[in-house]
Amino acid sequence: MRERVGAGREPGGEGRLWLLGFLIFAVFAVFLGRLAQLQLVEGAELRTRSERNSIRTVRLDAPRGQILDREGRVLASTRPAFDLELVPSEVRGSDLTYRALGQLLETDAAPIRERVERRRGRERFQPLLVKADLPYESLARIETHRYALPGVVTEIRPRREYVEGDLAAHLLGTLGEIRADQLEKPGFEGYRSGEIVGQTGLEAVLEPTLRGTAGGRNVIVDVAGREVERLDEVAPVPGRDVVLSIDMDLQRAAWDAFREDHPEDPNDVGRLGALVALDPRSGDVLAMLSRPSFDPNSFAGGVDPKTWRALLQDPHKPLQNRNIQGQYPPGSTYKIFLAAAGLETGLVTPSTRVFCPGSFWYGNRSFRCWKKEGHGSVDLHTSLVRSCDVYYYALGVRLGVDRIASFAKAFNLGRITGIDLPDEKPGLIPTSEWKQRRFGVPWYPGETVSISIGQGYDLTTPLQLAVSYAALANGGTIYEPRVILRRRGADGEIEEVPPVEKGRLPVRPENLAVIRKALEGVVEQPGGTGSKARVPGVAVAGKTGTAQVVRLEKFQGVKESKIPLEYRDHAWFVSYAPAENPEIVVAVLSEHGGHGGSAAAPLAQKVLARYFEKRGVVAPAKAQAPVPVPVEEEEDPVIEDVPADGGSDPEPGAATPSDAPPGADAVREASDGSGPHG
Repeated sequence: MRERVGAGREPGGEGRLWLLGFLIFAVFAVFLGRLAQLQLVEGAELRTRSERNSIRTVRLDAPRGQILDREGRVLASTRPAFDLELVPSEVRGSDLTYRALGQLLETDAAPIRERVERRRGRERFQPLLVKADLPYESLARIETHRYALPGVVTEIRPRREYVEGDLAAHLLGTLGEIRADQLEKPGFEGYRSGEIVGQTGLEAVLEPTLRGTAGGRNVIVDVAGREVERLDEVAPVPGRDVVLSIDMDLQRAAWDAFREDHPEDPNDVGRLGALVALDPRSGDVLAMLSRPSFDPNSFAGGVDPKTWRALLQDPHKPLQNRNIQGQYPPGSTYKIFLAAAGLETGLVTPSTRVFCPGSFWYGNRSFRCWKKEGHGSVDLHTSLVRSCDVYYYALGVRLGVDRIASFAKAFNLGRITGIDLPDEKPGLIPTSEWKQRRFGVPWYPGETVSISIGQGYDLTTPLQLAVSYAALANGGTIYEPRVILRRRGADGEIEEVPPVEKGRLPVRPENLAVIRKALEGVVEQPGGTGSKARVPGVAVAGKTGTAQVVRLEKFQGVKESKIPLEYRDHAWFVSYAPAENPEIVVAVLSEHGGHGGSAAAPLAQKVLARYFEKRGVVAPAKAQAPVPVPVEEEEDPVIEDVPADGGSDPEPGAATPSDAPPGADAVREASDGSGPHG
């Protein structure tokens, strides 16, 4: 028997299949209906919302590492600041946005628009810095009108702050927006346009150390640029801190000394010049001051054009670090190098005497000593104590220019010192070969007379003289000046920077001792030209120098305070103390200050006194009685022609400052009212 078709099927099965099919159809109908609603009814609104909400990557700048002095006092740190930025891709060329920004910031909006429109490719999606360190008043106005400013972003970023202002500006340096040429250089990989980086001083040298590593955050923002949702974040890594060799107590003492007023001189605009203090036992830079100065805080977020122009056009060159970039005739501070050369070559001994009648005849010319009546018969010791020019005229002629240059360069003159600061100048120590190569004419004997007392072509920086005197003071070791003592990271890791020995002086200890004894006499002995550097309870050694800037015949007999500042002589004093076991060297240049003994030595004295006051050796400065100084032993300058700006190397074929041909003698005859510097 055949089974019937459909036999065995459960009762009602067809109904359930029909129901299942209906349910599936209903679900699809609902989905299709919702899809139609989204597309046809709500589509425009949803598209607008999706366009207005966007993902933005926010850069999280790393705080720069702190810069501290040797005692841990903060010199440079960071603080929170508000930066105003624009995202070019979101501005869409809106004139309204630019006009509104200009009104709210009270500035011309055209430069902002130009910078935004220069952005191309991926850069258009990166925020562009419009104004750094936004004042709170401007910030409030921006936030109030945020809805009318598409693409405008305000971010809290770390901002550099220099605690002591202009007190150590040249040493610490400045920040600035990275230049286009820097972006192409090695070492700037990963930097982007608009970043603030170290541009001068230690900020530039230590850029890789201080910078740290930036982080980032991905966020969803609405049309007003407000954060709607934070997606993810990589925290920034702060830069490492740096401890310097600088002692801010000595830095401040130097600053205060240079800022003293001179009410008796209505033409004086304040002391200009430089001061550097070293530890001769290590090369540590204890103080470094250059005047005039500037406030590095004005550069922290990028300097404004008006401030920049004013600094560049200032005739006193406040941006120049005179300690390493100012090149000046060393005057009589140069005499110790001839003394060392004379002793080492056997041309003189400590007892060799020269009679000084007030002038020195060479050929048919007479060259004056700074002391017109002369010093009489002087030995090597007295020649340094009283800074007798005639002694060094005679010695210089016997040595010759090339032998003088050899010893001067052995003391590290005529070359950079190697200090860890950028743009150091080498100075100039002339040779016969240099003269021939530079000007195409031979060296003339009269020029040897001139350079023997630190005039003519001789050019040095204050730091060079400090380094050379430090080597003399410590027994012959030349140290590379050290500004950076150590680097330390957030994890506590410390990297020490050891002292660097550059070499030894080619001078025997007994000859160094002769010169050192004489330099002590310059300050401590009656009749010494550096008496104003005396510190009660401490034996000080040093050497004065007075370097002429231009010929001064028309000012003969005129009181120095009545001579225009730019025509006055430069004043030098290089010193160390204690004389027997030196701990500190101080070199001072008082630019257009006059005489070394009266203008520069007192400035060094204040720094020396502060150093030994801190060590409990001397009483505080206010309790010290003034030290009497014999005025009659003040050095007077020689009248001769030298580079006037203290910073230039003569150009090939250029005339000397007197408009004489390049080969003309630099030292003038006594008959025309000239005489040598002391």
